[in-house]
Amino acid sequence: MGKSLRLERLSGHGDGRFLFVPLDHSVSDGPIVKADRFDELVRDVVAGGADGIVVHKGRARVIDPELLSRCSLLVHLSASTAHSPDANAKVLVGDVEDAIRLGADAVSVHVNIGSDTEAAQIADLGTVATACDRWGMPLLAMIYPRGPRVTDPSDPALLSHVVNIAADLGVDIVKTVVASPTERMAEVVESSPLPIIVAGGAHSGSLADFATSALAVGCRGLAVGRRVFSSTTPRATVLELAGIVHSPAASLLSTSSPRMAGAL
Repeated sequence: MGKSLRLERLSGHGDGRFLFVPLDHSVSDGPIVKADRFDELVRDVVAGGADGIVVHKGRARVIDPELLSRCSLLVHLSASTAHSPDANAKVLVGDVEDAIRLGADAVSVHVNIGSDTEAAQIADLGTVATACDRWGMPLLAMIYPRGPRVTDPSDPALLSHVVNIAADLGVDIVKTVVASPTERMAEVVESSPLPIIVAGGAHSGSLADFATSALAVGCRGLAVGRRVFSSTTPRATVLELAGIVHSPAASLLSTSSPRMAGAL
């Protein structure tokens, strides 16, 4: 019951689609805005219509609670830095109980399939999934083909494997990269019993076109961080994305398949 209620809150429009804005990059890469502007950034993201923000537990403590009354909080449990000998080696830096104390609606865990520490990251994902079931907490897996053994991270067959690892280990929503060409992401969607959202931060070109294309092949939403907080107008950027993700046309796409309609 608790997990079902939280999953409903994660899709702020009640349509089973998601627009998340990750703001956790200060651990991996350094500050994304000046300290006195972080609440302003969150305010713009919320006003633009994001369904949720993703931050680490310490950052969640300093956000104006009023802002989080209108936007879901996802607490990210994984970390590494760009200064590490292996930036792909994610480790757990928090737990589900931390997120519960903060009033979170979900937690997220990052896993890099193909990295040198893949085994430990998969084990961590399984451990967190068990705790999420115990506490009724939705789990978002940010799971990517990334590491020295990955030659084509956008390969549809590889992405299908990756999202099914998440499904088999007890995840509720899976975030990954989009296939290339984008049309072949439909194969990944068809392979997955979970709602798939795609990362948008690394893509060049029109963000609106990218979002429209991802939804057209059955993805259930987006997680866009860098292209929001690096924008000169983050509120307008989020507003445009929210209009695409939660448009009636996107609703028809997500409900046209019985499997996708019943995923939540």
